[in-house]
Amino acid sequence: MGVLNVTPDSFSDGGKFLDLDAAVRRGIELVEEGADFVDVGGESTRPGSDAVPMEEELRRIIPVIQQLAKRTDVPLSVDTYKSAVAAAALDAGAVLVNDISGLTFDSRMAETVAHHGSSLVIMHIKGTPKTMQQNPTYENVVLEVKQFLHDQCEIARRAGVRQVLVDPGIGFGKKLNHNVEVIRRLSEFDSLGYPILVGPSRKSFIGMILDLPVTERLEGTAAAVTACILNGAHVIRVHDVKEMKRVAAVSDALKPLNSQSPVLQFGQPA
Repeated sequence: MGVLNVTPDSFSDGGKFLDLDAAVRRGIELVEEGADFVDVGGESTRPGSDAVPMEEELRRIIPVIQQLAKRTDVPLSVDTYKSAVAAAALDAGAVLVNDISGLTFDSRMAETVAHHGSSLVIMHIKGTPKTMQQNPTYENVVLEVKQFLHDQCEIARRAGVRQVLVDPGIGFGKKLNHNVEVIRRLSEFDSLGYPILVGPSRKSFIGMILDLPVTERLEGTAAAVTACILNGAHVIRVHDVKEMKRVAAVSDALKPLNSQSPVLQFGQPA
């Protein structure tokens, strides 16, 4: 899954693709580099970030999704926790909603996704982007994240969402040790019965381990991507698609022979 941030303030590439033409060019570039999905977001959810008004989020992303839907058959995802934004994006050509709140910020999200016959990523977060890194604590991070994902997937299932992916939320309300523990024990999330998506790309835990800024985390991201795939991840959300596509190919070849990947199917929105 290639990241396309149509924002002025995302932690890694804020401002680079805020212009419509630049965003569309980057989306096509991600496809050409091998992205199986393009995830379009119009609101930064970096630690400490403020919410963006719905009208501004729509202004940023809808023209991009409309243009990309005309120019590529690769499934488009919208990175939003607002049901109204999700509905507009799905009408514009997206087929997947990536909800960083795991259905907790907008009670209408599951119904909206189900109504459009679309797919949903349910991610774990503790707190909000504004507050999530203010000393998050867990007794058992893996068990608590798993329970959250289980409960929210049940909400989605009861609403009629046709396909769900789960994301443990690396960097979202988690300290360094929490992120490391989740990746080490990622295989335990397989018992939930849903495809696992993980987004380790350029995250701060890599910077803490290597003592490097966000612009120098390519090798650390490659190591994290490898670990995630070997421990059971099915989809990896990344900024550096060309490089991580190669990392994924080698990692897949090194997985146990009995490991199986789910079949993901994305249709056009209703």
